[in-house]
Amino acid sequence: MSTRSLTVVEAGPSMTVQDAGRPGYLGEGLSRSGAADALALAEGAALLGQDAGLAAVEMAGMGGAFRASDDIRIALTGAPMRADIDGARLAWNASHLLPAGAVLRVGAAETGNYGYLHLGGGVSVPPVLGSRAAHLAAGLGRALQAGDSLPVGDDPGGKTGLTLEPAPRFGGGEVRITESMQTALFSDDTRARFEATDFNRDARANRMGVRLAFDGAPFAARGQLAILSEVIVPGDIQMTGDGTPFVLLPECQTTGGYPRIATVIPPDMARVAQAGAGAVLRFRFVDHDEGVAALSRHRAALADLPRTVRPLLRDPAQMPDLLSYHLIDGAVSAHDPDPEGDRQ
Repeated sequence: MSTRSLTVVEAGPSMTVQDAGRPGYLGEGLSRSGAADALALAEGAALLGQDAGLAAVEMAGMGGAFRASDDIRIALTGAPMRADIDGARLAWNASHLLPAGAVLRVGAAETGNYGYLHLGGGVSVPPVLGSRAAHLAAGLGRALQAGDSLPVGDDPGGKTGLTLEPAPRFGGGEVRITESMQTALFSDDTRARFEATDFNRDARANRMGVRLAFDGAPFAARGQLAILSEVIVPGDIQMTGDGTPFVLLPECQTTGGYPRIATVIPPDMARVAQAGAGAVLRFRFVDHDEGVAALSRHRAALADLPRTVRPLLRDPAQMPDLLSYHLIDGAVSAHDPDPEGDRQ
């Protein structure tokens, strides 16, 4: 059993351990939770050559500082954040070696909202109900604090200095939606206006949901005051009493009575979660067949991620260990007519 650990030296305001979440407990009033950007988990796993189900550290808006007990392979994915090891700048969307005793520092998000720190072997805190994901609204786990020691799982080892091209999702854009339970309560004109409206992520957002800011009249449904509470899931777009849309995220409640105009398809959930300040979101209804086809392509792209990993081209000016590399293997004279030493 591994005895390696990562100590949290400094912690941002909302930093938690997250994995793919715990499905199967909706009937008991517990939503799935898990990473707000599930794609980032898969990208980190590809960079480290390990299972995407392993837990990572999710950093909401701001990172922190971490010290390794032993040499630990790490990867950084999700919302780009400034990062360094003992002052040496690190590339994002890449894997690195965090030496024993060294301090990794991760700053604020430069774009997007959720950054991820992956460890070779994963964060190995004890699982609860089959998952290591914190679910703060349900009281499972808690936000990480300075002084916490995170156990690190066994790592069979592998290369570092690898990178990949992340799927674009930090600047807003089109979000595909399907009809939900109460879509028919919204008039055709209201639905068309919803698709034509530019939305921005409101400052009032967390792992439970994102409030969407917009200009124009509220979005009202017929008979919305008579709707009974029923099951809701991440991706549902609820309209509050004042006609403002909320997109529910992994830590949302499990029932609700607000009318839902639509549901975001799973491949586009990361685009909503990662939309930063000023990023514009536009919603487009798709039918069942188009949604299923998009999900199939998304799953195929996740499976193909390990094949997209490539060596990271490092800047020599940012390599404190440059002199440890074998840069020259022998030498020859430009004036030697027989450089291979074949003269008799």
